Amino acid sequence: MRAGDQFHIGIVAADMAATTAALSRVLGYEWGIETGGPLTVVSPSGEQAVDIRCVYSTTVPRVEVIRAVAGTLWEPVSGSGIHHLGYWSDDVPADIAELEDTGYTVEAVRPGPGGVPLFAFLTGPTGFRIELLSRAAESALARCWAPGHERRNEGDRG
Repeated sequence: MRAGDQFHIGIVAADMAATTAALSRVLGYEWGIETGGPLTVVSPSGEQAVDIRCVYSTTVPRVEVIRAVAGTLWEPVSGSGIHHLGYWSDDVPADIAELEDTGYTVEAVRPGPGGVPLFAFLTGPTGFRIELLSRAAESALARCWAPGHERRNEGDRG
């Protein structure tokens, strides 16, 4: 893993619209299209169906705001509000193993074709959560912040 592979900071919010509006108003962020939907992840306790909805900023540094899902790892973090650091991974299983060797534990994995993880969330011994996302998803995910696909600047809401 390399620092240059970090591509977003994730925030889980009980109210996505209010959170994006505040980030727009205070810091000038603009937002791409909302994406997500129902999916299944595997955690240490077994499979779990979740409905993940999120929006990425078109403004950099990139921020991802995720709608909270009660009873899952996607719940707001008290204090800082930062939920995770998201990294592109060229080899998600190898990066999981590397993080586990340093004390991280897997919270959830989204299996892809052939059972190879598309993404994984891991928590470290100091509380930092990392999302590993397969670089193979980069071009598809880029539509979420592509020019011309802006949702709108939430600060413009009346």
